[in-house]
Amino acid sequence: MTDCGCEKARRDLEEYLRSEVCKTSEGEIREHLDNCPSCRDEALVATTLTEVVARACKEAAPEELRDQVLARLRTAAAH
Repeated sequence: MTDCGCEKARRDLEEYLRSEVCKTSEGEIREHLDNCPSCRDEALVATTLTEVVARACKEAAPEELRDQVLARLRTAAAH
């Protein structure tokens, strides 16, 4: 397999991390990440950021905040 290079690896990184690239590109990008510390670090940052955002989206707002937002929405809808 031929190393795809930094430009391609970085261009397709998000799709690669979501398993949305073809198998050929996936192998090339994986090989590149295995051999390029800079791109591997970028992939780690992207993976970590995605995981943190996903966790934050699962958190529920405090009940008091929820009640305040709903009250304001009701007030706005009444006008």
